[in-house]
Amino acid sequence: MVIFSHPACMEHRPGPGHPESPERLQAVAQALLAALPEVPWREAPQALRSQLARVHSDTLLAAVLDVEVGEEPYRLDPDTVMSRHSREAALRCAGAGVAAVDAVLRGETSRAFCAVRPPGHHATADIAMGFCLFNAVAVAALHAVEAHGLDRVAIADFDVHHGNGTQAIVEHDERIMYVSSHQAALYPGTGGREERGVGNVLNQPIQPGGDGEALRAAWREQLLPAIDAFRPQLLLVSAGFDAHRLDPLADLNVEAEDYAWLTGELVALARRHARGRVVSLLEGGYSLAALRECSVAHVRALDVS
Repeated sequence: MVIFSHPACMEHRPGPGHPESPERLQAVAQALLAALPEVPWREAPQALRSQLARVHSDTLLAAVLDVEVGEEPYRLDPDTVMSRHSREAALRCAGAGVAAVDAVLRGETSRAFCAVRPPGHHATADIAMGFCLFNAVAVAALHAVEAHGLDRVAIADFDVHHGNGTQAIVEHDERIMYVSSHQAALYPGTGGREERGVGNVLNQPIQPGGDGEALRAAWREQLLPAIDAFRPQLLLVSAGFDAHRLDPLADLNVEAEDYAWLTGELVALARRHARGRVVSLLEGGYSLAALRECSVAHVRALDVS
């Protein structure tokens, strides 16, 4: 088990009052270091432009990488804001996923967690949105199939918001499966059961007020069997913890033990099909208390022999 991170991810500053604050990653890092001091940390490199270009258009790359941002925030949309150091933070986020994929596929470790921000799963090929600049999990998935030659990579997304960007990027690529549980009718309004891609997409919306049993049922009855049938050679996770009952941006009532259960089930699937190989990337989660508790539960469940 290895954790990838970088101090630059703390320096992305969308501004006072913005939910996607540096304190989010500080809470995660402090909690993991205190609870799991034996787990090694590695410095996340910057992703290469060529690695990002497997996923993102020249237009988006230019909007994030080539714009000069001064002391005033630069808004890509009303919710998605860049500050002076956001460029490096975004590069380190995507670079963490690439480095983690390299590490598990080279046999250096079986599992990795990327403690990074900003999140990524709303970013489409062309548009930065929903607090997200680059879609790090999609970059990691394309790196696995293009650079390492894998035939089957699965992405499991349990963020409370549907990963519209990830789905849009991979929905025509039979090498990559995308499955998601998320709150129904929440931002960004996508993720219906009828959205199937080329048969490689499966969504399970959960009604507002749903609890841990609703989450478990969605995965136990639909999403986990779909991944099992796909037989992935690598499992990627978009680990958002905003379905927790304390989160201010959603209306589900999931607990930390539910994330621990789901992580254990995903690890078991990876053992059956992928030599135990799992790479997880932090996505959303906007209650600091929930982030602390849930990140520890998740990484502890990943960190099994």
